[in-house]
Amino acid sequence: MRRKNFTMGEDKYYFQVRSGQSMITINRKSKGAAISTYLHYKRIGKNCEWLGKWNGKKFIEDTAPSS
Repeated sequence: MRRKNFTMGEDKYYFQVRSGQSMITINRKSKGAAISTYLHYKRIGKNCEWLGKWNGKKFIEDTAPSS
């Protein structure tokens, strides 16, 4: 498995999208933008996992948004 080669930014929202064999991590600064993008990927049939808001140590607000 490949190692993440980036630092997660504090107070950003993260989710992952499965693309073939790999997971692509996507982040957005605002909650609204993150939810909108996450739901878009879900609507087009992608396998997505909501991670939540990164506070520097762990993910908070980690309940996946519903459509």
